[in-house]
Amino acid sequence: MSVHFNPRDITWLAFNERVLQEAMDENVPLHLRIRFLGIFSNNLDEFFRVRVAGLKRAMDFKEKVIAESFYQPPSKILQRINEIVITQQADFDKTWKKIQVEMAEQKVFIKTSKNLTARQKEFVRQYFDEVVESNVIPILLHENTPMPYYRDKSLYLGVAMRKKDWQYHSNYAIIEIPSRFVGRFVLLPTEDLEEKNVMLLEDVITFNLPHIFSYFGYDEFSANSFKVTKDAEMDIDNDIKTNFAEKIEKGLKNRRKGKPTRFVFDKDMDKALLELLIRKLNLSKKDSIIPGGKIHNFKHFMDFPDVFEYYKKPVERTSFTHQAFEHGERVTDVIMKHDVLLSFPYHTYTPVIDLLREAAMDPDVKSIQITAYRLASNSKISNALIYAARNGKEVTVMLELQARFDEESNLMWKEMFEPEGITVLIGIPDKKVHAKLCIIKKRVHNKTLQYGFVSTGNFNEKTARIYGDHLIMTSDRGIMADINKVFTVLKKPKDDYLSVLKTCKNLMVCPQFMREKIVHHIDKEIEEAKAGRKAQMIIKANSVSDRALITKLYEAAAAGVVIKIIVRGIYCAINQKDFKEKIKAISIVDEYLEHARVMYFYNKGAEDIYISSADWMNRNLDYRIEAAAKITDKNLKKELKDILDIQLSDNVKARILDKKLSNEYISNGEKECRSQIETYKYLKAKTGGK
Repeated sequence: MSVHFNPRDITWLAFNERVLQEAMDENVPLHLRIRFLGIFSNNLDEFFRVRVAGLKRAMDFKEKVIAESFYQPPSKILQRINEIVITQQADFDKTWKKIQVEMAEQKVFIKTSKNLTARQKEFVRQYFDEVVESNVIPILLHENTPMPYYRDKSLYLGVAMRKKDWQYHSNYAIIEIPSRFVGRFVLLPTEDLEEKNVMLLEDVITFNLPHIFSYFGYDEFSANSFKVTKDAEMDIDNDIKTNFAEKIEKGLKNRRKGKPTRFVFDKDMDKALLELLIRKLNLSKKDSIIPGGKIHNFKHFMDFPDVFEYYKKPVERTSFTHQAFEHGERVTDVIMKHDVLLSFPYHTYTPVIDLLREAAMDPDVKSIQITAYRLASNSKISNALIYAARNGKEVTVMLELQARFDEESNLMWKEMFEPEGITVLIGIPDKKVHAKLCIIKKRVHNKTLQYGFVSTGNFNEKTARIYGDHLIMTSDRGIMADINKVFTVLKKPKDDYLSVLKTCKNLMVCPQFMREKIVHHIDKEIEEAKAGRKAQMIIKANSVSDRALITKLYEAAAAGVVIKIIVRGIYCAINQKDFKEKIKAISIVDEYLEHARVMYFYNKGAEDIYISSADWMNRNLDYRIEAAAKITDKNLKKELKDILDIQLSDNVKARILDKKLSNEYISNGEKECRSQIETYKYLKAKTGGK
C-alpha cells in the first residue's frame, strides 16, 4: 500500500478556512461573526510567525532532512500557502463588507476621519489630545536610512505628506498605532441615542495628522495601514553556563530581530511609499506581500465593543455547577469518595479553584505540585498557590518557560512565585512540559492521602469559559503514583529519566511511551478485525499529523477496524482505495474551541478510554512531557463515550475532512444535531435540569 499524506500546513489553512466559514454564516449572531474574523486573523498571524518562518528556514536544509520533515518541498508548500491566503483574504474582505451592512441595519457604524459630524470632530481632537498623543511617535522615512525597529504584533500607519505646490515630491513617515496602551476602539457621541458610532484608533490618528506634523507645514496627507509579521521562533543557545531562564530572556530579545515573513497592506496605499517600505524591509516577490482592505490587525475585533442590542445569550451557552458539587460538600471530600469528570465550558471551572483553595487552608495538607503551561492573566489558580505557600504548604509549580508567546508571562510568574517560597521547576532540556497534572498530599492519622486532577487543557479559568476540555478529579492511587513519578523526573531530570516514566501504569506518558501504548492498542484492534470480530477506535484531537501513527491508522483501516476521528485543526491522513473500512473524519468549529483530546478503543468490549494533553503530532509524542489518564469509572466512561457519539452525530457545525480539503458541511438528512448545544443538554440533564 503506497502511503499518502496531506501537507500539514495546507491542512492548517483548511482549518482556518473553517473559522472563516463561521464568520460567513449568516445564521451566526453578528457579534460572533466579527469575533470569528478576529480569530481567523490572529490564527493567520501566528501561522506566519511560526510555520511560514520555519518553512523559509527549511529551504536551506539538506534534501534528506526536508524529506523526513515535510510531505512536499518547502518552496512548493510556500507557493501553495500564498495562493490559498490570497483567496482567503478576498473572502475575508467580502465577509467584512457584508457584516458592515448588517451592522448598519442595527444602527452600528464604523466612522472614519472623513465622515464625522462637527461634534464628533471636536470629540476626536480632544480625545487625541488627552489620551492618544503622548503615545504617538512618528518616524520619518528616508531613502538612505535603514528601516527603524518595528514591532511584530503592532499595526502601523504609512503616511505620505506633501504641500500642494510640491506636485511631484512627497515625504513619508510611519506611526505605530498604540492600541496596547489606548485600546483599538473609540465610541463617539451621536445625536441619535439608538445609533452607535465606533472609530478605530488609526482613524483617530489619521484625522489628527495635520496637528501631528504641523511643524512641517504639509497640507495634504494620505494614511494607510500595514503590518509586518516576523519569524517568531527563538533559537535558544546551548551555552551551559547560562541558566535556562536567561536563555529564554535572550531568545525573547532575539525575537525582535526576526526576519519578516509577511507584509500585509492597504491596497490603496501611496505607491511610492509602498515601494519604499518593501525595499526597506528587504522583501522580494518570493515573500508573502499581500494587498488587503483598509483594516488590518483584525485580531482586536475578537474584543469588539458590546454595541449590539438584539442578542440575548442562550441558556445553552452558560456554565453550570456539576451535580457532584450541588449540595455544598467540600470538593476535597467529594473526590476522596469518587472520581468527578468536569467538561468545560459546560461545567463551571469553580471546583478546580475551590480544590486548591481548600488545600491552601487545610492544616493537614502538606504539599501541592502542579504543572502550568498557560495561566490566566489574573490567575485565581496562582493566587491559591501563593496563599498555600504563605500558609506553610510545600508548593511546587512546573512553569513551562517555552510556552509559545507566553514566555514573558511565565517568566513574570516565576519572579512572583519564588519570593513567596514556591519552588519553580523549569523542565527538562529540549523537552516542553505540556502535561496537565496536579497532586495534593495531606497527612491524616499518620496516613498520607493523595488526590488531584488531570486535564486535557490548561489550568486557566479564563480560557475554560470558551475552550471545550475535560478534567478528571480523582484520588485514584494508581494515577497519583504516576503523577508522583512525573514530578520526580521534573524535579531532578537525569539521563535515565525515561526509565522512570516507563514504569507508569495508569498514565500514558510522553515522550515515547504514549506512542508505544497507542500502537499497542491499535494492534489489538487490528488483531480483532482480522479475526472477524468487532474492532473500533474513536480519536478526538486538535491535530493528527504524526506520520507513523497515521500509517498505523491506514493499516487498521485496511484490516477492517472502524475508525472515527474528530479533529479541530490539522489532519494529514487521506483515505486509501484499499481500505476495508473508510476512515470517518470530521471537524467541528463552533462558538466554543474544541480543545479536548480523547482516545477510545473497543478492546473486546472492555472499552478503554483516555483523556490526554497530547495531540497526535511528532512534537507532542517525542519532544514533550505529556500525560493521558485512563478513565476507569464505568459511569464516566459512558459519559465520555456519549459525548463522543453526540459529536460524531453533528450535522450542523461538522465538516467532512476529505482529500480535497473542501470543508463541506455534513448533510445527512438526520435529525438536526449541533453537538455543542446537545452536549450542554446531555450534561445539564444529569443535574436534574436545574
